[in-house]
Order: sequence, then structure tokens, then C-alpha cells
Amino acid sequence: MRAKLRDTEIYFDIDGMGLVPDGPEMREKPVMFVVHGGPGADHSSHKAGMTPLADRAQLVYFDHRGQGRSARGPKDTYTLENNVEDMEALRLHLGLDRIVVMGTSYGGMVAMAYALRYQQHISHLILVATAASHRLIDRAKQIVAERGTERQRAACERLWAGALESDAQFAELLEILGPLYSTTFDPQKAAESSARTLYNVDAWNVALERFMRTFDFTPRLPEIEVPTLVIAGRHDWICPPDLSEEIARLIPGADLRIFERSSHAVRADEPRALLDAIAGFLVYKR
Repeated sequence: MRAKLRDTEIYFDIDGMGLVPDGPEMREKPVMFVVHGGPGADHSSHKAGMTPLADRAQLVYFDHRGQGRSARGPKDTYTLENNVEDMEALRLHLGLDRIVVMGTSYGGMVAMAYALRYQQHISHLILVATAASHRLIDRAKQIVAERGTERQRAACERLWAGALESDAQFAELLEILGPLYSTTFDPQKAAESSARTLYNVDAWNVALERFMRTFDFTPRLPEIEVPTLVIAGRHDWICPPDLSEEIARLIPGADLRIFERSSHAVRADEPRALLDAIAGFLVYKR
């Protein structure tokens, strides 16, 4: 499905019923926005793994502007600010009041920025394998220097340089770094997932130029007062667990879960445990 929002067109998809029979009544399930990472990827990698949660919530997947199946446009519009405002416009388009927001990796950064502006419209906030400041870049470089192969170190340098010239180059570098993203890395599954993903290297390059090297939400995180679940992978190379610990310390009452057998791709490394943690959190009320 597509929605013309603001100055662009956003692709979105929905998994699960919103209104379900519950004895003699109809019960409305919460709606959860699933905010994908990148920047420069799409929502497709979330789909198969998140479907079991449709029993607990109606899931709304969408692609950020210029990414995946959403409309492309001028590169200078691929900003965090627009990602936040597009998300709010989609909430209004769907006629929703309070939503659950689950953001993974860069999607977690979008989710935090959204919460800092629109937390009155959030019932629960879930932050998976993400970071609240630009310090993730130096930490990632340090970890790759310690753990990575020579080829992975070279790929990491090219990635952070922000000078990739094509979507194919972007996909190739992510493939090289794949074993760092997941403790259960399977080359065939990774290749299949990459083939399904629509990449946009411009979104990555613009984010590095305008946001990733300087952003810092940490001074404002104490303003977030909605129930928050923070999830990290113990072996995450790009958003290591100490950055999730920082988020959990700063958001009042946040619940921190560190998955001991996971890297960045928690939903691939410990899928059942991740789903159980989210499902349990959705019934929490402050």
C-alpha cells in the first residue's frame, strides 16, 4: 500500500487484524510501527521474523522516504527530520492515536527522535540494537579493528567514508561485513535477504554527511517518560551493548535486556527470545 504524505509517497504494509473477537466483545489490539534500519535499506528483513507478534499487535511496516518501495526524491530530503515527520504523517493518515514504536538500529534513532517530539502519541517504545549518539562510529571502528578480518576492516573504512557510488557497492560492503552482524551468520540466508532488499546508497551517504557524525540524543533522553524496552546484542559490533546501557540509564524506568548470544541482528540470532521479550513488554502498563 502507498500513502501520499507531505511531499513524498510512503510504502507501508500491515500484518494482523486490529479488531479481534474476544468472547462476547470485540477487542482492539495495539498498533506497532516497525521502524527499519539502514539508512539505505528497507523493511523487508523484519517481515518473516516479526509475524508471530501479530497475535499481540497489529504491525505496520513502512519504508523511509527514498528507501525500499517508497518514492525516491531529491537526496537532500533524506533526513532524520523528514523520517520523523513522515512517520507522524503516516500515524495521522491511518487515524491512529497512541502507537507502539519499535525501532531497530537506525530505526531506533528515528524512534528516539520521534519520542522526543511526539511521545504523547506513544504507548510503548522499543529500541533494538541502536545508539543515542555519534559515538557509535568510533566504537564500531574500534571493534572492527579488534575482531575484523583485513577485508572487513577495509570495508568498514569505505562504509564510514560515506563515498560509496552505487547501491551495488553498498550491498557488497554489507555482505562482507555480514559475519560481524550475526553470530549465526548463514551465507545463503544472507544472500537471499540481500536480494530481497532494495538499497539506496544515497540515503546512507546523506545520513553520514548530515546526521550520523554529530547527533547526540543523550542530553534529552531523560525527557522520555513512556514505558521503554531497550534490547542489545552482547556481540554487536556497530551498536555495542554499552551504548544500549547508556540509553537505559538515561530513560527513566527503562528495561534493559542484553541477549548474550546475539550480535547486531538479534532477530536472527535469538528470534524466539526476542519475540517473547517484546510480547511480554506489550502487556506492561506504567
